[in-house]
Amino acid sequence: MLAIDASGLVKSFGDTRAVDGVDLAVPAGSVYGVLGPNGAGKTTTIRMLATLLRPDSGTAQVLGNDIVSQGAAVRRSVSLTGQMASVDEDLTGRENLILLARLLGFGRSGARARADELLEAFDLSEAANKLVKHFSGGMRRRLDIAASIVVTPKLMFLDEPTTGLDPRSRNQVWDIIRALVSGGTTILLCTQYLDEADQLADGIAVIDHGRVIAEGTPAQLKTSVGYGSLHLRVVHPGQREIAERLLGERFDGVHRGADSTALSATCRDAGEATAALAALSGASVEVADFSLGQPSLDEVFLALTGHPAEEPTANEEESE
Repeated sequence: MLAIDASGLVKSFGDTRAVDGVDLAVPAGSVYGVLGPNGAGKTTTIRMLATLLRPDSGTAQVLGNDIVSQGAAVRRSVSLTGQMASVDEDLTGRENLILLARLLGFGRSGARARADELLEAFDLSEAANKLVKHFSGGMRRRLDIAASIVVTPKLMFLDEPTTGLDPRSRNQVWDIIRALVSGGTTILLCTQYLDEADQLADGIAVIDHGRVIAEGTPAQLKTSVGYGSLHLRVVHPGQREIAERLLGERFDGVHRGADSTALSATCRDAGEATAALAALSGASVEVADFSLGQPSLDEVFLALTGHPAEEPTANEEESE
């Protein structure tokens, strides 16, 4: 069963076509990643599927309901957590959740009980009575997601849920997403962080300039590129520049890692990797460790589009 079945969605803003014929088939009970750089059309696609924007053309059913003719039925079954926090900064965390619960039909005691349950589940109990304006970014994001599931939705749209968060907070949000899916919620995850999709997504659609340019599981997308990656770390950080130059003479794609000793390069077979390591040894560059494996999703995206996933573009009505 498909939670989302979209065909040929198009949306323009003036002369700019932000979404240009997007097709999506999202199985129920899965995490489906929509990847692309800022401005690729991800947010506009989500807003159409969530009935916040009317498509110029194309069709889509969300949980079996047409997004144009049955918009109210769609809205009753989904939630949307956008890039910006939707909670009230001048209320406490508990007050925000109680307010939303009351608006959604809970009685007074039921609203308080649901708020306390969510605060406990999202590790916010100690900060429950603190004004949201004093929350950290990670706390605010967790509260925002908690607010989206006061009534647990069948389908949840998550638009860049971890933008700006530190690694610990990102991992906490990932754990929340996994828990929601295990409880039966379908997640449509829009992100420009390819490691996030690699960690969470069962299936992926890569969007660039408003079009889906590739689809598949993370493993299928990596296999489709047709090459692997050589990952290595040099012993001495001062030798990374020399190693980068030598690898660049043999491979087209050489990238520095976050570690000051790390490098990666696109590599088609073990023979190329062996020759490159021999060249490094001949130049007295000491290699601490190396591995040859599948490309990362970042490298897949670069191969598919010709630019990194984090590169901003300007074909969207607003920043994605």
